[in-house]
Amino acid sequence: MKPPFDKIKVTHIITRFDKGGSAENTFLTIRGLDKNRYDGVLIKGPSPSGDSDDPEARAAQANIAACEAHTRVISIRHLVRDLNSLSDLIAFFALLRIIRLERPRIIHTHTSKAGILGRWAAWFSRVPVIVHTPHGHVFWGYFGPLQARLFILLERWTASITDAIVTLTPQEKRDHLRFRIAPERIFSVIHSGVDLAPFLTGLPQAEARSLLGIPQGETVIGTVGRLTAVKGQEVLIRAACELLRRGERIFIVLLGEGELRRELEALTLQLGIADKVRFLGWRTDVAHVLAACDIFCLPSRNEGMGKALVEAMATGLPVVASDIGGMKDIVRPGENGFIVPIGDVQALAKAIARLCHDPEMRRRMGEAGRRMAPRYSSEEMIKMIDQLYGKLIDEHHIVRPLHSSQ
Repeated sequence: MKPPFDKIKVTHIITRFDKGGSAENTFLTIRGLDKNRYDGVLIKGPSPSGDSDDPEARAAQANIAACEAHTRVISIRHLVRDLNSLSDLIAFFALLRIIRLERPRIIHTHTSKAGILGRWAAWFSRVPVIVHTPHGHVFWGYFGPLQARLFILLERWTASITDAIVTLTPQEKRDHLRFRIAPERIFSVIHSGVDLAPFLTGLPQAEARSLLGIPQGETVIGTVGRLTAVKGQEVLIRAACELLRRGERIFIVLLGEGELRRELEALTLQLGIADKVRFLGWRTDVAHVLAACDIFCLPSRNEGMGKALVEAMATGLPVVASDIGGMKDIVRPGENGFIVPIGDVQALAKAIARLCHDPEMRRRMGEAGRRMAPRYSSEEMIKMIDQLYGKLIDEHHIVRPLHSSQ
């Protein structure tokens, strides 16, 4: 027998459904919401090729397959991250057509480009509830001043048709308020959820180092992230060079792939420290890599929240991060790590040196981080998103399923 009320249809829109933080957040949300109450649809940009030589593409394809097991997945070839007037116009009309066919009660867009196109397509289609998660912002660090100013104007304009903007941290919310994107009342702070299980029961450090071919007896500093300018790996490499010149016994591990790999490898050769830096590429066994480390660094120039920080904290590592974005809400200086100025090689080297010289401080900070990490679990994120949806559903007088727990 058909239930007296349909499920609430929620359509998520994102450009790049890869293994980055925003896509993982979207994947965990789609997977975690109650299937008895929500009918999910995912609209995304073109899929990665799934080339057998590209482990990240294979992992992204696995996430898509997992979504397809219980969610309709629709790909739009022109829904791409890069700016292109013709592609963007084609993508907008494709979104308009799909949304009118699907008739969702909630549209939830992710990241700036999909957020602008998707929210306006939803508004023209008279979708009752429009939610947007920027997953950070592009106000600085990504584009030049003119492009950044254009995005700020577009975000302000599009916020006027948005029912809720979800920021990952209080700092991200403050940044949006600083640029007058929207009134405070429409913001909700919901962290980006992390699947903590793999990081809570990691390998013993010696075993993890042996598996990865990392030298024993040296202080290992790790970082995780796409090898791109905004992630700031160059700063870590230069700080490592400074420390090695002072005689510190350290070894650097960079996990991730990206367009700057060759340039960063060349920098290690130029600085004469190539034998002390390991580029591991993109890997699925992040937990094993972190288990091999003593210290975790995230020297980003812009960051929404820094999920890698939470993974490192769950592993029990002290963390050093840039004084930017939501990382300032996660790292408590002197308690679970240190915050350093953006791009400051000397300050980063100094913070790493303090941790290198004080194993007891590393242990204490690592334990503090391990206690804090569960606050950022995927389960807590899903609970908060469900509460937000429920509030918006009530405000718009949308009939919910009878078996709703709210």
